Amino acid sequence: MAESLPLEMLTYILSFLPLSDQKEASLVSRAWYCAAQNALQETNVQYNIPVSSASLPAIKSLGLRGITGIGLTNLDDSPASHQVLESVAYHLGPNLQSLCLSGGSPTEASFVALLLGCPALRILDLSGCNSLFTSGTLLAQPETAQRVRQVLRGLCELNLAGLRDLTDLSFNRLSSCAPNLERLSLAYCHLTFELGPARGSLGPPDSSPSQLSFHNLLRFVKQRAGRLRALDLSGTGLLPEALKALGQVVGLQLKELSLHGCQDLSTEAVATLCRLQSGLTSLDLSGCSDLADGALLAISRDLGHLQRLRLRKLQRLTDAGCTALGGLRELHSLDLAECCLVSGRGLVQALGSGHRAPAPLASLSLAYCSSLQVLQFPELRQLSLSLLPALTDKGLVAVARGCPSLEHLVLSHCSLLSDEGWAQAASSWPRLQHLNLASCGQLTEQTLDTIGQACKQLRMLDVAMCPRISMAAVRHFQAQLPQVTCIQSRFVGGADLTLTL
Repeated sequence: MAESLPLEMLTYILSFLPLSDQKEASLVSRAWYCAAQNALQETNVQYNIPVSSASLPAIKSLGLRGITGIGLTNLDDSPASHQVLESVAYHLGPNLQSLCLSGGSPTEASFVALLLGCPALRILDLSGCNSLFTSGTLLAQPETAQRVRQVLRGLCELNLAGLRDLTDLSFNRLSSCAPNLERLSLAYCHLTFELGPARGSLGPPDSSPSQLSFHNLLRFVKQRAGRLRALDLSGTGLLPEALKALGQVVGLQLKELSLHGCQDLSTEAVATLCRLQSGLTSLDLSGCSDLADGALLAISRDLGHLQRLRLRKLQRLTDAGCTALGGLRELHSLDLAECCLVSGRGLVQALGSGHRAPAPLASLSLAYCSSLQVLQFPELRQLSLSLLPALTDKGLVAVARGCPSLEHLVLSHCSLLSDEGWAQAASSWPRLQHLNLASCGQLTEQTLDTIGQACKQLRMLDVAMCPRISMAAVRHFQAQLPQVTCIQSRFVGGADLTLTL
């Protein structure tokens, strides 16, 4: 009966299946194969293509399927790379919406030719492509810039992370060709800061040909304030005064902001930002080491619609500050890894189930926090508790009872966990799909048997560096659960092996 269904309907049905099941369905018949390929196209899949002459037939084949997203690896200035870029532009360009050249070294001419063949491009990743900006002449010709502008009108996301040679002049040339940008990353680019009154005019003469300045970036943000929604300035050394100036831009309504590793930021500057950009739904302040509990108070008070919050390596945060997170009623992803003064008690009090409806937390990382109290997040799907040397079997059982919906669990380097703890905890996690037990030195094959009986949906298991688990036990486990597609087992029983099926 399924064979008689129209291709479009069969594609629609298969699109609801996970990737592994779509691959199985593609083996049923030619019609199902075509439908599965079409379904893959609909699920935002990016194909990573190694740049070599051997890839040319695959590029042509992918073009026939109308794929929309690719990444090119090993891209350089060789004739083979030039040939691949020509093939990509011809076969894939008309439908391509996402293009990643991260870390590549294409020539300026071949890059421009590729862009001109991609009129539907919406996402462009040039992170680490330093060769394009070394000379400072990219898009310097007005005629070329005008042609590129025509094809990049629909570009809404641009990644320029890690470009050591990016300057005001080259940034302005490229960004002017993408008038509808909504998301911009300048992570780990070298920004220079000249605080005080803005100097000079706002025209091109004020654009530096030798450096990337915050003054120029701020001017760009002011010009695009009505459209810009996401900024990544991680690792740029952003100063408190600069962050305040950014937040004060008239008309700017950011949804996502990443400031990972900006160590000079102050609690006061973050508080100012939160007050001025109250519509933020995603904020990353990981590694901003001067921030204290006051930052959490400001976040909770002003960012009522926040959904994702990353606060890794903030070693001045305490449980007292975490209690303030109770104001974030839409929060579903929280990362507090390596916050050594956080134990989880404040989180449970603020976000866990109690007299108020709990936040819909789905992902939580408390890796390398000092000690862990009872966690009670019934809807939590992802949890990382790695590097918790004080986590005992009793704590594991408490986590299992408090977080029964887990699908991804990381417990690597929790050296006190034993077979007895897993015997009590495993039955609470029937939905578990990804489990990391690397370097849990006390676990034996008994734990594998327990997991095999209780966690029937498991797809990935990591038992690397578990000396009391043998390769024979790993093979027996694989026989129990044939749906497990990857078992990381490096140095298990003295062996160095990864099973990928």
